[in-house]
Amino acid sequence: MKFADDIDVEKLAEVALAILSLTSHTELGLTRAWKGMDWDLLDVLYKKDWICDPVGKQKSVIFTDEGKDLASEFLDRHFGK
Repeated sequence: MKFADDIDVEKLAEVALAILSLTSHTELGLTRAWKGMDWDLLDVLYKKDWICDPVGKQKSVIFTDEGKDLASEFLDRHFGK
């Protein structure tokens, strides 16, 4: 998916990470979430080093430590009351 020129990809990435965190769980020290997003959007998160490489047969992505911390911050920033 090519993002439209009028889309702020930085904001989109923040919101995508926040939403991805809603389905996350931590197991054996790794925080994972189901890969239910567009591949190009997951690639943006990967290039920002917020998730590990999403390419593969696994059905979930792994958050990096930075991504895990930022997800909570972005969730509060964009959706908090």
